[in-house]
Amino acid sequence: MKREATIQEQLHEAIASAIDGAQIDVRGGQGGHYELEVVSTAFEGLSTLERHRKVLSSIKELMGGDAAPVHAIDRLVARTP
Repeated sequence: MKREATIQEQLHEAIASAIDGAQIDVRGGQGGHYELEVVSTAFEGLSTLERHRKVLSSIKELMGGDAAPVHAIDRLVARTP
């Protein structure tokens, strides 16, 4: 029987599929609050806002709707290696 992926695993998979070669650290989960650190060469030349938008757009499905499993991203670091 295949187990269902945890929300942390779903966040990791969503980001990894949107940002090639990203190193991703997902922490938290209490009350639907998470912290993300994403390191990728894909962020080169992008402003902090553009980097954050790229990450957040990759997880929008997990944050949408009244019953969304992700309530908030309390800390987001998106940087180049």
